[in-house]
Amino acid sequence: MASGREYLRFILDQLSDCDGITFRPMMGEYLLYCHGRLFGGVYDNRFLVKPVQAAVGYLRNAAYEAPYPGAKDMLLVDDVDDKSYLAGLVEAMYPELPEPKRKSGGNNL
Repeated sequence: MASGREYLRFILDQLSDCDGITFRPMMGEYLLYCHGRLFGGVYDNRFLVKPVQAAVGYLRNAAYEAPYPGAKDMLLVDDVDDKSYLAGLVEAMYPELPEPKRKSGGNNL
């Protein structure tokens, strides 16, 4: 089941206290980035984040769920009503997120 745009808009509004939040549609779901670093997404109308150490500590008893069949488990963020809580989560995670990969300019054969 694909995520609805309405739920995406709700999550983006809840993350509006964070600078640099962007999204990219991907096969009916939405990947979420902070200053170009992938930190989570909206999958089947669920807000999931990468299970980096900071997120595990911040979300203490969060359930691990797969965003889609065969994918690595992520952390379910079920308290999406507190904007400052969500901003704190993304802020805590950011230093542990990998830098975006640079795209090469040539063909690699």
